Amino acid sequence: PMVDTSNPTVARWIPTADESMVVIRFKDPAGIDFSYLQSMIHDSFMSRANSIVVPGGKLDIAMQLILTPLIHRLMEKKRRAC
Repeated sequence: PMVDTSNPTVARWIPTADESMVVIRFKDPAGIDFSYLQSMIHDSFMSRANSIVVPGGKLDIAMQLILTPLIHRLMEKKRRAC
């Protein structure tokens, strides 16, 4: 279940991760395999061509899947520059 926090006087508690959704927007989506991300992150969906929505409880895996290849590319560029 989702909790609507748009009216702060109604929400008595901070929503848990399972009651939250996270929108991840990519400034430059070139090279991002959205179909792979959707297949790996259960219940995720595309809200726009450059945004994916993931359940709050899946934020850790989403960050790992998105950031690991980016960090590898940065490290490879650094190795080539030296």
